[in-house]
Amino acid sequence: MDFEKSLKRLEEIVHKLEEGELGLEESLKLFEEGVGISRSCNAKLTEAEKKVQVLLSVNDQGQPVTKDFVVE
Repeated sequence: MDFEKSLKRLEEIVHKLEEGELGLEESLKLFEEGVGISRSCNAKLTEAEKKVQVLLSVNDQGQPVTKDFVVE
């Protein structure tokens, strides 16, 4: 599942759990699914952060000068 679909599914799970109308077993099942989706999304975001580069300027040959983005 891609990031956007995962996030949408996570929002659906949260909404269902907040309604409070599910039984214990169904709530636990959805909670476990939500935790798995949350971990997956976090891993995807971490991977994306590693790929992001910051554009600093353009060199004399017109090529972009970049550096890796570092989260502080």
